[in-house]
Order: sequence, then structure tokens, then C-alpha cells
Amino acid sequence: MCLNLKQGQTLREKFAVQKRELPVLAILGFLFACCALTLYAAFNYMDAGLASTLLFLYPLEVAIIMAIFFKERLTAKIGVAIALSLAGIGLLYRGGVGGAALSTVGLILVFLSSLTYAIYIVVVNKADLKMGSLKLTFYVMIFCLLFLLLYSVTFGSGFPPVLPTASAWGWAFMLGFVPTVLSLVFMAKAVKIVGSTPTAIMGGLEPLTAVVIGVCIFGETLTTRLVLGIILVLASVVVLTIKKKHA
Repeated sequence: MCLNLKQGQTLREKFAVQKRELPVLAILGFLFACCALTLYAAFNYMDAGLASTLLFLYPLEVAIIMAIFFKERLTAKIGVAIALSLAGIGLLYRGGVGGAALSTVGLILVFLSSLTYAIYIVVVNKADLKMGSLKLTFYVMIFCLLFLLLYSVTFGSGFPPVLPTASAWGWAFMLGFVPTVLSLVFMAKAVKIVGSTPTAIMGGLEPLTAVVIGVCIFGETLTTRLVLGIILVLASVVVLTIKKKHA
């Protein structure tokens, strides 16, 4: 009985947060919910590949926010890394053939998505939260869920329906766990270790990963354009790594 009580107290201590931390966690949850909602809304106005590519403007936005509000110096190597990363991401985009005009609404939505994610990264870095990345992600996801439910009830179609099959539950779990929870945990750890700007720039590896998976697993064609994009993204990471070693 005493052992169980002690275990319960330990568990409460592990998940306990200070009152001053709750507003910050709520802000982070709100930012992540806004990022997801605006990105998925942009899919209604433009190709998903183009929207996902434009989302990776956020490293530049992080660097600008850090420079303007926190007086972080934009070194030449950071500038080169940003330029290489954005150039590589642009080459990794494989759609847009035909010269169709981009939707203004879609562009605004993607910009808002990338901006809210950039602010999220900066807040994680600068907020004085006395907790690990796993605990941080846990509370951010709770607040994110609350905001998404509020949005669904207020502006959407009410409460989301219950998934009908075990397979649907399994895919929903994988979608929530792998690209969301694991990604946020590792991102939070990276921000604390190397800072906001390097973490954001190295986030450019995400479209690179998508290309590699597409070629190796789904048999997509590896074109010269994709190879050049991969080289540029990897070069941006190398430049950033050299900077951190000699900093």
C-alpha cells in the first residue's frame, strides 16, 4: 500500500507543472494546432507537395525572429546554410509543371503555417520550462487536442467521428506517434542542444527523407534535379555542422 502511494507520488511529481508554465504550454499547443490547421487548409488550394515545400520557409523565419527580437547575429555561414537549404528544397519539389498560377489564399495559409511553426521553435528555445522534451510534448499535445476540438466544434463539423475499423485506429496511431510525437520530442531536444536556428535549418532534411523513402520503397524515379536538391540540402547541414564545431 505504501509502495503504491510512493509510486503515485513519484508519477505526480514527474507530470507536475508549475502554474507559470501552463500559459506557455497552452501557447505552444495553440501554435502547433494553428500550424497543422493552416497547412491542411492550404492543401485545398494548392498541390500538397508544393504546400509542404513552401512550409520549409520556417528556417529563414526562425533566423529573422531570433535576429530581430533576441539580437542573435546572422553569421555568413548561417546565411549560406539557409540559402543552400532553401535552394535544395526548391529542387526537391517535383510538381508545378505547366506554369499554373499559385493560389493567393493557399500561399497565405502556408506562410501562416510556417510562421507559427517558426514561433513554436523560438518559444521552445526561449521559454524557461523546467521539464524534459517528452513531458513538454505530452502537455503540448494535450493543449493542441483541446484547441483542435474547440475549432472542430466551433467552425468545423462538430466532434470528430469514431474510427470504424481496427486498421484505421492503427494508422491513426502511427500518424500521431511517428511524425508528430517522436518528431516533437526530438525537435525539442535539438532546440535545447544546438539552438533554434540550426534546428530549423536541419529540418530541411525532412523533404530529403521523403524523397529517399519514395525512391527506395515506392519506386519513384531519382532524377538529376532530385540529386542536386539532395546535395544542396546535405551541403547546408555540413556548413552548419562546421560552424557548430568551431563556435
